[in-house]
Amino acid sequence: MTPHRIALYWAPEESDALHGRASTWLGRDAVSGAALDQPGLPGLDIAEVTADPRSYGLHATLKPPFRLANGYAAARDATAALAARTASFDLPPLAVFDLDGFLALRETAPCPALHAFADACVEAVDDHRAPSTEAEIARRRPERLSAEQRENLTRWGYPYVFGEWRFHVTLSRRLSAEEKAVVMPAVTDYLGDLPGVTRRVSAISLFVQPAPGAPFTIAERLPLRG
Repeated sequence: MTPHRIALYWAPEESDALHGRASTWLGRDAVSGAALDQPGLPGLDIAEVTADPRSYGLHATLKPPFRLANGYAAARDATAALAARTASFDLPPLAVFDLDGFLALRETAPCPALHAFADACVEAVDDHRAPSTEAEIARRRPERLSAEQRENLTRWGYPYVFGEWRFHVTLSRRLSAEEKAVVMPAVTDYLGDLPGVTRRVSAISLFVQPAPGAPFTIAERLPLRG
C-alpha cells in the first residue's frame, strides 16, 4: 500500500538516549508508534502543547512531507541512492531555542555539512514528489511569504528550503510569552544534558504517513555510505 505522504528526516537513533527522552516529552515513539506517558507541565496541558510535533514524530526536516508521484518504491530507491553517496558527519551539540515562538532543539555551532545534506535531500527525490495542489499552496499563506519563500513554494512545494532552511527538532506549538516562561525551563530541565553531545549523522530517516491525518512513523533508516 502506497502511503499518503513520505518525508526525509533526521532523527536520533533508537540507541541514543535523546530518542527515548524527547519522544516521551512529545508523547509518542515514532519508531513503534506507541503512545508514551508525558511528564507534567505546571498550569498547562502538555498533550495540547505538543500535539502538532507529536503527529510528525521526533525529527528535524530534511525533505518536507510530500505526496508521491511514482509510488513508494521509486522514492525509497532514490533516497537510498542519495544515502549511498553521502558521507556521515558530526552534528554539533544541540540546545533548546525559541524559534519564532516554537521551542526546538537547534545546533549550537555552524555545520556546513548539515546544510549541504538538507539541500541534497530536497533535490534528490523531488522528481518523485507529486505537484502541490492549490489547496496545499494556499495553506502555506503565500501572501505572507518573502519572494524567495514563494519561489521555493512554487518550485519545491515548501517555502523553507535551501537558504531559508533551519535545522530544528520541534518540541512545542507556538507559545505565548507567558507559556514560554513555563515550557522552556521545563523541557530544558527534562532533556537535561542529552541534547548537548556531539552525535554522528549516519542515516536518512524515511518517515511515512499512511493516510491523511495519520501520524508519521519511521519506515526505514537508510545508512550514509559515501
